[in-house]
Amino acid sequence: MSFVHLHTHSHYSLLDGLSKIPDLVKKAKDLGQNALALTDHGVMYGAIEFYKTCVAEGIKPIIGCEVYVAEKSRLKKDGKKDSQYYHLTLLAKNQIGYKNLIKIVSDAHLRGYYYKPRTDKKYLSTHFEGLFALSGCPGGELPQTIIHKNLAKTIEIALKYQEIFGKDNFYIEIQPHEHLPEIKKINDGLREVAKKTGIPLVATNDSHYLNKEDKEAHEVLLKINTSNKSGKEESGMSLKEFDLYLFSEKEMQKRFPENSEAIANSQKIADQIDLKFEFGKYFLPKFNLPKGEKTAYDYLAKQARAGFGKKYDQANRKAQKQLEYELTVIKTTGFADYFLIVADIVNWAKSNGIYTNTRGSAAGSIVSYCLNISNLDPLQFNLIFERFLNPERISMPDIDVDIADDRRQEMINYIVQTYGKDNVCQIITFGVMKARMVVRDVTRALGYPYELGDRIAKQILMGLNIETALGANPDLQKIYREDEAKKIIDMGKKLENVARHASTHAAGVVITEEPLVNYIPLQRTTGNEDTASTQYPMYDVELLGLLKLDALGLKNLTIMKNACRIIKKVHHKNIDIYQLDYNDQKTFELLQNGETVGVFQLESSGMRRYIKELQPTHINDIMAMVALYRPGPMEYIPDYIAGKHKLKEIKLLHPKLEKVLADTYGIAVYQEQILQIAREVAGFSYGEADILRKAIGKKNKKLLQAQRKKFIDGAVNNGTEKILAGKLFDFAEPFARYGFNRAHAASYAIVAYQTAYLKANFPECFMAALLTSDKNNLDKVAIAISESEKMGIKILPPDINESFVDFGVVADDKKIIRYGLEAIKSVGQKVAENIVSERQKNGPYKNLEDFLSRHKGQTVNKKVIEALTKSGALDALCERNMALAGINEILQFIKGQKINIGQADLFGDKLEVAHKNLVLPETAPASSKQKLAWEKEFIGIYLSAHPLDNYRALLEKQKTKINDLTEKMTGKNVKVLGLISTCKKITTRNNQQMMFCRLEDLSGNTEVIVFPKMLEENNTLWRNDNIVAISGKVNTKDGAIKIIANTAVEVIDQNALNEFLKDNLTKEKTQITLTIDHRVPNDALGKLKIALEKFPGDKKVLLRVAQNGGYAEKYARTHIVIKTELVNELKGILGEKKIKVE
Repeated sequence: MSFVHLHTHSHYSLLDGLSKIPDLVKKAKDLGQNALALTDHGVMYGAIEFYKTCVAEGIKPIIGCEVYVAEKSRLKKDGKKDSQYYHLTLLAKNQIGYKNLIKIVSDAHLRGYYYKPRTDKKYLSTHFEGLFALSGCPGGELPQTIIHKNLAKTIEIALKYQEIFGKDNFYIEIQPHEHLPEIKKINDGLREVAKKTGIPLVATNDSHYLNKEDKEAHEVLLKINTSNKSGKEESGMSLKEFDLYLFSEKEMQKRFPENSEAIANSQKIADQIDLKFEFGKYFLPKFNLPKGEKTAYDYLAKQARAGFGKKYDQANRKAQKQLEYELTVIKTTGFADYFLIVADIVNWAKSNGIYTNTRGSAAGSIVSYCLNISNLDPLQFNLIFERFLNPERISMPDIDVDIADDRRQEMINYIVQTYGKDNVCQIITFGVMKARMVVRDVTRALGYPYELGDRIAKQILMGLNIETALGANPDLQKIYREDEAKKIIDMGKKLENVARHASTHAAGVVITEEPLVNYIPLQRTTGNEDTASTQYPMYDVELLGLLKLDALGLKNLTIMKNACRIIKKVHHKNIDIYQLDYNDQKTFELLQNGETVGVFQLESSGMRRYIKELQPTHINDIMAMVALYRPGPMEYIPDYIAGKHKLKEIKLLHPKLEKVLADTYGIAVYQEQILQIAREVAGFSYGEADILRKAIGKKNKKLLQAQRKKFIDGAVNNGTEKILAGKLFDFAEPFARYGFNRAHAASYAIVAYQTAYLKANFPECFMAALLTSDKNNLDKVAIAISESEKMGIKILPPDINESFVDFGVVADDKKIIRYGLEAIKSVGQKVAENIVSERQKNGPYKNLEDFLSRHKGQTVNKKVIEALTKSGALDALCERNMALAGINEILQFIKGQKINIGQADLFGDKLEVAHKNLVLPETAPASSKQKLAWEKEFIGIYLSAHPLDNYRALLEKQKTKINDLTEKMTGKNVKVLGLISTCKKITTRNNQQMMFCRLEDLSGNTEVIVFPKMLEENNTLWRNDNIVAISGKVNTKDGAIKIIANTAVEVIDQNALNEFLKDNLTKEKTQITLTIDHRVPNDALGKLKIALEKFPGDKKVLLRVAQNGGYAEKYARTHIVIKTELVNELKGILGEKKIKVE
C-alpha cells in the first residue's frame, strides 16, 4: 500500500499556505512518496514551478486546485445570499483535464468572482473531462450539508457530483482530526454516504505546512492576513486543533486504521495521472499580413530591406551582409511573425508621438534597427546579433521595449484592439515577505508593541535575509537575547520569503494566437477590473512558449517628450531625439561638470563623482559607466578612468585581446567581449561563445568544466600555450558572470545622452519637464528646484495668468519656470485645464471678478478658490486676505453667475442678464510668515522664500550641511542647522515617549531620532516650523541616512547658538589653488577660464603649473567669489585632488 498527498497547499494559497514549493516537494520525496498534488485555494499560481520541481526530484506532479463552488449560480452577486460557497478539490488527469482546469479557474476569476473566485455545477458539467474531483475539506458542500442538513440531501448532492464528473472520477474525501466532534460527525456521515452510493472514499490531509512544529508559524501567518486575523477558516472552526502538515503514510494509517482502502485510493488516483508538458515548443500569434503579401518572412525581409535603405548607404557591404545573415537566421528559426508584431507595436507608438527605447540584446540586431524597433546602429556600437538570437541554440528572442510611462496604457490598448481582448493580458508577479517586513508583520500578529518590531527591523540592512543580518550585526545579536525579540526573529525566519500578495508585472504583456484560456489560467489585473493578467509569473509564461513583450513604462522618456513639447512652444524648434548629434560639446561639458541631476542613469551622487573624474568625451564613455556602476564591476571604474587618461599602463595576457579590449582600456566591461575573446582566442563561433557565457552564468560545475576544456583545446589549436589558455579562461570567467550586456548599456547610454543633451541645450525646458514628472514626490521636487537655481533658473510660485497645467517656462523670460496649477493641493487636473484653456482662448484674467465671471461657477468652488488664493496663484488678481475674508461674497457672486446661466438657457443665449459687481471687504494684507505657511500647505514646499533665509549666511558657513551626509559618515558626530518640518511622537514599550522629526536646511532634509531622555530634557524644542541646531550621530542601519540627536538648541537663543556652533563654522576662504600638470586634458585651460569668469569677486586664484620637474606658482589675473558651485565645477575639470580651498 502507498499513500499520496492529493490535497496540498503551497505559499501560493496566499497568507494561508506556508510551504514553499521546493521544500514541499523535497519533504514528499523524503517521506518516500512517489507523487504529489498541488491544490492551492482558487488559483494555479505555482503549477508550472511545481511541475518542474517534481520532475527534477523524480516525483510525479499532480496539478490541481481547490476551487470554490457557488451554492447557486456563479453569475449571481446579490448581497449576502450569494456569498455562500463550498470547497471542491480538482485534479488534472491529462492535458484535456489541465485545459479544463485552466478554464474553470479562469472563469471563476473573470466571471464568477464574488468574495472568492467561484465556479458552479453548471460550468463544471461542461468542463469535467479529464478531471478527478474530490469532495473537499470540511468547507466542502458534502461536509457542510451533513452538519447543517441531513444525510438524504448529502447523498443527493454526492450523486450530482458523480453525475457531473463520471462514476470513476468522483471521490468522497475524508480527512483526519476525528478527535474533534464536528470532524468525527462529518467523516461518519461521509462514510455512510459512500456506503449507500458506492462512491469510493479517498484519504487526504489538507496540508498547509511541512512539519508538525510549523503549526504556530501557520497560525501567525493567518493572523497576518488582515482579512482573517482570528485564524478562522470559512467553516468557522479554529485551525489550532488541526494538524495540517505533510503526513507520512504511517501517520495516515494511524489516523485511519479502518479506512485502508481510502488511503490506497490516493495512490490509485495518482497512478492514473498522465499529464506532461512539452517545454521549448512555441505558440506564437500570426502577424496580420497586408493584402497581397504571401508569407511573414517575405514581408519581413521586404520591410527590413526598405528600412535598410533609409538607415545605410546601399554601398555599405558590411551592413548589407549582416542584414542578410540575420534574415536567414530569422527565417530558419521561424520568428518572422514575432519581429513583425513587435515592429508594428513600436512603430504605432512612434507614429502616435509616444517615445520608445529598446533595451537589452535586441539592440544588437540590424533587422531590429531597420524595422525601427531599436534606435541605435548595432554596427556603430560593435554589438553582437548572436547575443540576441543564437542560431546554434534556438530560444525565443526577447525584445524589451521602454515606453513613455504616461502613455503605456495607450500602447496596451492598441495591442488589445489589434489582437483581441481574449488574446492579450498582462503578467502576474508576487510580493514576498522580506526580512524587515516579516519582522513587523510577526510583531503585530503576536501582539507585541510596534516599537519592538521597528527596532528589530531597523537592525536588518536592506537586501539581507534575517539569518545573514543576525550573523553580521552584533546589535541585532544583542536584541536577539531578549525573549520577545527572539520569538519574533525565529518566527520571522519561518515566514521569510513566503508570498504575501499578487500584483501586476511592471512590463510583461502576453499575446497569443488563440484565446489565452487555452494556454494559461487568468485572473483580473490588480487595480483594474477591466483587464486580465496571467496566473503564471513571467518565467513560466516564457517556458510555455508564449509570446511575451516586455514593455516597461519609463519616466525619462516622458520627461524627454514633455521637454521637446515645451521646446517647440518656447523656442519654436522641433527636436528629434532619435537623430541627435552624439558629439555635442555642450552635452559633454554638462557631463564633465557632473551636472547630471535628472539625467538618466547618471544622477546618483556616486555616479556624478565618477563622471566628473572620467571627463567623458564620447558616448562609449557613458556606455562604460552604465555597465560598470554596479556591485562587482564598480571596483574597475578607477582603472577605466586611469586608462582613458593614460595614467596607467594597460597590460594584456595575450596580443589578441588588444582588438577586443582596446575601447575599454584593457578591462572586460561587457559580456559581448567575452564572446569576442572566445572567438578570437579559442576559435568559437559567436553561437558557441554565447553557450559558454550562459554556462558561466549558471554556475554549473560540470557544464563549466566541459566549456573550459573546449576553450583551452580551441586556444591551443589556435597556437596558444595550454597554461596561458587556462589563464585566459580564468580571466574571462568572472567578467562573463557579472559583465553587462553591451547592447543594454548602449541603449541606456543613448537615453542618458538624450536627457543630458536636452538639459545642456534647453535647460529651463528640461527642468520644467523634470519637475512635472516628479510633482508628486516633494523630495525630488526640492532637488530639482535646487538644481534649477544652480543653473540660474528661477522657480516661481503658481500664477493664474502665467502658469500652465504642469510646470511651464515663462515665454517672455526663458529663465523662469512657473509652478503648475495642477500641483496645487485641491486643484485637480480638470480644473487646471479649464483655467488654462479659457485664458488661452480669451486672454489673461483682468481681476478676480473677471476670473469668476469667465468660469461662471462651473469650474471653481469654495475649495478651489481657497487653494488658488492661499497658494498665491491669484496674487495678480486680488490680495490673499481680502479674497479669504470675502469668501462668502465670492460664493454669492458665483451663485449669481449660475442663476444667470440658467436664465440665459431658459430665455435664449442672446439674453443679457444683469449681475451685481463683486465687492470684497477691506482687510489687512497677509503677512509674509502667513504666506509662507500657506505656500507650504498648498504646494508642499517653500518657494517664494524660506523661513531659513534669515540664516542663509550662517548656513553657508556650516562645515556640514544635510546633503553632505553620506553613508561613509556613519557613527560620526555632526552638527546641523535647520527647520523642523514634521514631528511624530510615539510611545515605547517601556511607556516612554520619543520623537521622529524631519529636519530640513537649504540643501536637503533628513530624519532626526529623539530618544526619551533627550526629549524629556527639551520637550518644547521639538515642534513643527521650529529652527534648531542639532548635534548627533549619523545612523544608516536601515539604509536611510538619519541623525540620532544628542543635544540641540533653538536659534532664537543667539548666544547659546553661537557657542553651540563655534567649532562647526568654516573659516573664511581667501584663495583657491589650482594644480595643473601634464595629466590635465588639453581643453582644460579654456574650461578653467570660463568657469572662473562666471564667479567674479575679490578672492585670489593661485596657479601651480608643472615645470622642469617641479611647479611654478603664479596668481591669475581673475579674482573670484568662492562658492560651492565654482569649487565643484573646478573639481570636475581638474579632478578633486588638484583643487585646494584655503
